[in-house]
Amino acid sequence: MFEFLDSDWFNISLQIVFLVALIYDVRKYRETKKNEYIINIVLTIGFAIWVLYPYYISYTGWNEGQKSEMLSHCKGDENSTKLCKCLDDMTFKNYTYEEYKKLDRNSSEYKDFLKDAKDDCLDDSWF
Repeated sequence: MFEFLDSDWFNISLQIVFLVALIYDVRKYRETKKNEYIINIVLTIGFAIWVLYPYYISYTGWNEGQKSEMLSHCKGDENSTKLCKCLDDMTFKNYTYEEYKKLDRNSSEYKDFLKDAKDDCLDDSWF
């Protein structure tokens, strides 16, 4: 029902909303010097970190060598390579490198993740 919450576009638009709110509060604080805008600024920054931290840590948890190692097995025709890269990207988003190495690939949780990721990758919607 809420699959859009995992999309990159949702995270990008959320960053824009946080940035606009932050700029608005900074501008209002400069105009009025009211303490309520400082509280809004601190809360906006805190909430942005709380919401966006898992998104960024999943991407920064993999170095380029580890990513290229994962992507090196993506060979074949264009469609299978596209699917493979999409599945790898979903893996980069959902697991850090250490979590992925420790992961039991036979667990039902991982199989559910792969099924959902494959469905998302094969979906032709523009979201």
